[in-house]
Amino acid sequence: MDLGITDRTAVVTGGGGRIGGEDCRKLAEEGVNVVPLDVDEDGAAQVAEEINETAGGGNAMAVACDLTDRADVSESIGDVRDEFGGVDILVNNAAMVDARARIGDFEDDVWDRDVEINLTGTYNISKEVFPRMCERGWGRVINMSSMAGWYGGFGQFSYSATKAAMIGVGKTMALEGAQAGVTSNVIAPNIVVGEWSDMDPDELRENVDPYFARIAEATPMRALGSEADVADMITYLSSEQAGYVTGQVIGVTGGVDLFSF
Repeated sequence: MDLGITDRTAVVTGGGGRIGGEDCRKLAEEGVNVVPLDVDEDGAAQVAEEINETAGGGNAMAVACDLTDRADVSESIGDVRDEFGGVDILVNNAAMVDARARIGDFEDDVWDRDVEINLTGTYNISKEVFPRMCERGWGRVINMSSMAGWYGGFGQFSYSATKAAMIGVGKTMALEGAQAGVTSNVIAPNIVVGEWSDMDPDELRENVDPYFARIAEATPMRALGSEADVADMITYLSSEQAGYVTGQVIGVTGGVDLFSF
């Protein structure tokens, strides 16, 4: 199926990481010019190099950028406009997820860091990109939340709070872009474990992590997610076919959000 986004330009924050990198590769397969934008310059460059060495896809341009630095964000998006003419698709994917402690033991500097990166970083780049989409009359914004943003996450105070906020961010942009040809949606995935997604709970418990095994056991499909599961949904939401889909929170979960008896 032709998704109608050939020659569009997508910026994927955190594009040098596992999920963001797969988002970039999948979009490039559809002929999209992709910008893996990441504070990790080497990671972004590696993703761009992989895409540019693959025949038949879109072009890629790696951009090193600190989303918490507004001047850096403005300059980086200016470079993207110089190269591709504008930004049509924005995937707000970058986030920190490494903190785990009860609220009484949570470190203040970790809270500040996570709010700055996960939420303020999204604000900074959205403010730079979204109004131009509305002026141009076409755009797609996909905001990455999480099951922790929907339901909370034990010991994940900063991550859960910022991922819940991403739902409000996504819905607000959906309202503001609705009459300007710009959609905004939110993806809330289950745990994404890459190569381990094919393992059943027993294999996860024995070979990887009992925590992952418990989540897989609670998932009706008895498996965790892969980067491709998320990237496929992002690609659809970026397409012309998804032009009437906006303001939605879409779970890519294997059913873990269902009430199972």
